[in-house]
Amino acid sequence: MSQAAINAVLFDVDDTLVDTKGAFRHALTTVAAEYLAADAELADVAVFWRADRHGHYRAHTRGEMDHREQRMRRANDLHAEFGGVLMGDDAYDAWDVVFEQGFQDGWRAFDDAHACLDALEEAGIPYGALSNARFDYQNLKLAAVGLERVPMLVGVDTLGFGKPDPRVFALAAERLGSAPAQTAYIGDELDIDAIAATRAGLSGYWLDRSRGADAGTGEGGSTDDSVVTQDGLTVPRVATLREFSASIGPH
Repeated sequence: MSQAAINAVLFDVDDTLVDTKGAFRHALTTVAAEYLAADAELADVAVFWRADRHGHYRAHTRGEMDHREQRMRRANDLHAEFGGVLMGDDAYDAWDVVFEQGFQDGWRAFDDAHACLDALEEAGIPYGALSNARFDYQNLKLAAVGLERVPMLVGVDTLGFGKPDPRVFALAAERLGSAPAQTAYIGDELDIDAIAATRAGLSGYWLDRSRGADAGTGEGGSTDDSVVTQDGLTVPRVATLREFSASIGPH
């Protein structure tokens, strides 16, 4: 698909518009201090949480368990690894209050998000968001970080499952009023974002902030390795949202 054909843009939310990794680190700092062994290293705790080695969150996005169950399982996995006690329902509910407060206190928009949205608006390109988290929760998150102008279109609870199912991308494009073939989608995960969107007929982009000189500010430049090929598909890889908005060209 030619870049000139792009009439609309869909965004992932977590670690695309919002620095969710940073928010998780903030939440896990408070959890570690209260619940884990004194010698637990925060960096290791954060890596373990993000890895989700038993795939509980992915199971949630496939509709196999609800949000509470996946987070409780991940919390108990964390405790088993770093010296916490196994939690039943009541203990977990208290734990989740601590975790969720720390998580929400850590929410921040990436510095390049507004510049990207400004560029799209100037070009007359409509945009919206889809996510593997709950619709209302992501609306809350976007508003909390000052990105309320991004309309949420599809959450994991909209259809009862999430990405990489192609129906999620199709519905989001429909709600945005754009044909999939004329819609770009950008997210931070290669498999369930860029490749899945491409398979669904959209123009999928992988946002790989590690390529930037300063991923926290979104100011980093790109490298010569501008595309990634996997399973016979080639998708553009960009380091920042500014690079993405520039790459899709004028409307």
